[in-house]
Amino acid sequence: MSSPLVESTERQALRRAVGDLARRYGPAYFQAKARAGEATDELWVEAGKLGYLGVNLPTEYGGGGAGIAELSIVLEELGTAGCPLLMLIVSPAICGTVIARFGTAEQKRQWLPGLADGTRRMAFGITEPEAGSNSHRITTIARRDGGDWLLSGRKVFISGVDRADAVLFVGRTEDATTGKLKPALFIVPRDTPGFEYRPIPMELVTAERQFQVFLDDVRLPADALVGDENAGLLQLFAGLNPERIMTAAFSLGIARQALNTAVEYARTRTVWDTPIGAHQGLAHPLAQCAIEVELARLMMQKAAHLYDAGDDLAAGEAANMAKYAAGEAACRSVDQAVQTLGGNGLTQEYGLAALLTATRVGRVAPVSREMILNYVAQHTLGLPRSY
Repeated sequence: MSSPLVESTERQALRRAVGDLARRYGPAYFQAKARAGEATDELWVEAGKLGYLGVNLPTEYGGGGAGIAELSIVLEELGTAGCPLLMLIVSPAICGTVIARFGTAEQKRQWLPGLADGTRRMAFGITEPEAGSNSHRITTIARRDGGDWLLSGRKVFISGVDRADAVLFVGRTEDATTGKLKPALFIVPRDTPGFEYRPIPMELVTAERQFQVFLDDVRLPADALVGDENAGLLQLFAGLNPERIMTAAFSLGIARQALNTAVEYARTRTVWDTPIGAHQGLAHPLAQCAIEVELARLMMQKAAHLYDAGDDLAAGEAANMAKYAAGEAACRSVDQAVQTLGGNGLTQEYGLAALLTATRVGRVAPVSREMILNYVAQHTLGLPRSY
């Protein structure tokens, strides 16, 4: 396995190839689709046919046999070219990883080939209105009814439900020995009776919409359960660590797009007979942003390296740090890019204003920056737990 500090020739080639594809579409395509409320199906389908969507999934199911490191490259380069496909975080990274690691042979056969080539998509449902960051308060309950499961509850901020074939829901089942509730994962096709969803109006300029979901005694067969009913958090965090790594890639792509736009503008925009990029008041803040983006990228690569090597514990710490660092770097980079362009930074022509809202995703989702600081304080520094 190559060092995360020096990318292999294969990863460099993947980065170039994905960048070439994404630039053929570009930010104008992506934002036009998003503002019209349309899906970016053309890009998704082409990326799937070229094998980019499933680079992390097993080869025996049509994937690339690589890892989260490669999938993060795909999302980062798409974002850098102005096409940050949010469902890459959800469908192949979270759902694909969980099914590949813990699914039954039939679940793998049924879902992984489609997730790999993009012909099928899966959303992920964990967040609840009354739970937020506290997954121990999840109230979506699965109870046995003969040989079936009955799933009831409510989810919120679930991405891309309208375009997904199914949702991988996090519910809770009762432990027969202790009576306590423990997390369990269920695949629920979108057309299952009792499964309803409604869009949440958002200010995000993105092609993927957010939904609240209602599950009213949704009857599921026994094989809807993914993995071991008693595995609990092990299976859940197999998907959450890739989610954090991929969210870092999402943020880094946005940051690089903004910096590229600002640097080109500062290099060519002339005021008082010299390009504005010659002035340290603009040059230094952009240089600082470039440093922060590169540092965040190194942490993301470390997290992906650890995860792909099977070190889940160390990957958890690094993935949280990467997600935090990338979110902060993206917010500062986009803000400085807008400032560099002045009034032009708020026009649709340059596409930076839309990124102002998008960068907040990396700070609040899938886990807030404050919860990451809590994690680092407790697990890295050994300080007393604050909650």
